Amino acid sequence: MALLLADENFPMPAISALRQLGYDVQTLLELGKAGLAIPDDDVLQLATSLNRCLLTLNRKDFIKLHAIQPDHVGILICKVDPDFAALADRIHSCLTNLTVPVGGQLLRVQRTPS
Repeated sequence: MALLLADENFPMPAISALRQLGYDVQTLLELGKAGLAIPDDDVLQLATSLNRCLLTLNRKDFIKLHAIQPDHVGILICKVDPDFAALADRIHSCLTNLTVPVGGQLLRVQRTPS
């Protein structure tokens, strides 16, 4: 199972749901890095140094970063969804359906229309 690092804006209930699914998820808060306005490129470097795939809701900025810094452990960009369990399930499905390693990939976890 992929090791994950949740960006500061990623919802804790979704992180809890991922942990219940068996994922090892660290947060910037747990690393003592919350509230420090760390630049996105530094967050991506941190995830890479920890050998963790980055979870974020910040799609626009991390799509750009992926284009200029493709050597990372993976980026999962998600759309905001108040159904945190469903969000965690979609992340799980995305990761388990991969046919190649997540490293260097930008994965989009879309919210399904209701």
